[in-house]
Amino acid sequence: MINKQLKHYTIEDLLGKGGMGEVYKALDTKLKRPVAVKILKQELTKNPERRKRFLQEARAAAAVVHPAIAQVYDVDEVDDLTFIVMEYVEGETVSKLIVNRELDLLGAVEIAIQVSEGLAEAHKKGIIHRDIKSDNIMVTRNGHAKLLDFGLAKLLESKEANDASTMDIQHTMTMARTIAGTVMGTIAYMSPEQARGQELNQTSDIFSLGVVLYEMVTGSLPFQGDSPLDTMHSIAFDEAKPVTIIRKNLPPQLHRIITRCLRKKPEDRYKDASSLTEDLNHLKRDMDSGIRRSLSPGEHLQNFVDWAKSSVPMGSSGILIAVLVIAVTALLIFTDLSFGLLFWIAFLILFAYRYVRNRKGRMVKNFVTKVRTTKEVKAILFRENQLTVIVEKVLAKYYIRFNDLIDTVNKKIYIGDPVELAIRDDLTDEAFQALLREPGVLYVRDDIALQKSDTPTG
Repeated sequence: MINKQLKHYTIEDLLGKGGMGEVYKALDTKLKRPVAVKILKQELTKNPERRKRFLQEARAAAAVVHPAIAQVYDVDEVDDLTFIVMEYVEGETVSKLIVNRELDLLGAVEIAIQVSEGLAEAHKKGIIHRDIKSDNIMVTRNGHAKLLDFGLAKLLESKEANDASTMDIQHTMTMARTIAGTVMGTIAYMSPEQARGQELNQTSDIFSLGVVLYEMVTGSLPFQGDSPLDTMHSIAFDEAKPVTIIRKNLPPQLHRIITRCLRKKPEDRYKDASSLTEDLNHLKRDMDSGIRRSLSPGEHLQNFVDWAKSSVPMGSSGILIAVLVIAVTALLIFTDLSFGLLFWIAFLILFAYRYVRNRKGRMVKNFVTKVRTTKEVKAILFRENQLTVIVEKVLAKYYIRFNDLIDTVNKKIYIGDPVELAIRDDLTDEAFQALLREPGVLYVRDDIALQKSDTPTG
């Protein structure tokens, strides 16, 4: 591609390769300025409808103008090549600064402030980045942060792949494996809803920025696994170890900010990037002035709970067991109770714990009993805290009724994560049959037969 002419852009040098294509430094011969040209992989844009959708997204992203966002100048096609022309930014990526240990705490907070301000501007225009990571943030020589590739990550989403998938998380993992450079990179920065292949809103970007801020101040990622699936499981279910445990003497306000960004439920995070920017600016002012604010008793308690969730085996259940063990031990030491009485006390506590612990299973069965009476329901599946109801056709009345039942379930669950609900009518026959062969099937309508698999059994 070197020296090749794309419209009025002369390709000069290869800057890098990624999951979406190759990035070149080029010269805009009309305006006589350097630009960055990203040439997209043809397999990503070979579908005409998908290419059209991408071009619309990219042009919408070009309307976002902010100092912290690398400007999109042009989107075009030449000889079956789809390319996007962006502002050429000289500097170092945040990931490289982290590796080289060139970031101090104040610099990390300043970068987060600038990026969150850029996100706030983009979100106002209805644009979600979807791929915020330390490799996508460039820091110029004068210290300004620039968020790259805005609006491009949606190209990685594929309705066709989603229809052929049997589970959303499998779809995400499959896509990650087929796109070079994204297996352990992009996945580590995904929000829980993104890892599950669910619909995204602006709080997904806030989660990803929280991961980057965590990485900048600790040098490590909050969610990691030996495989892409392990990493996604960690994102969905594990609590991040508090930054104040990994690196001593960090401001407790920083831990509070990062923890709020990394909440599993979107509604528990900052409601928008402007709110995050406000808290980061407060933190920066305190750091500049040398003020170290003390936490309230409630914040100290919350910090302890966050630490316990990430450090104690079995998380919340482990905390409860530890409390019970300490209570029984104290009774043995400081009272004259007989061992027989203590045995019965321990038995009753264990019985109560098992009753509460198994309550989710009972509530899910109760949900299935009520939902299966709807004749349009084809099957019900339960896997990793998600109930999936497969229907002939999704109607508004199903959302109202089924979500009301799920709210009742979650209100009565005392231990463990809440149950999420997905209602689907978009599965192909092949995908539906594949689901019926997997664990977690709670109900299948009587008139539905399991078809013989064409896959050879070896």
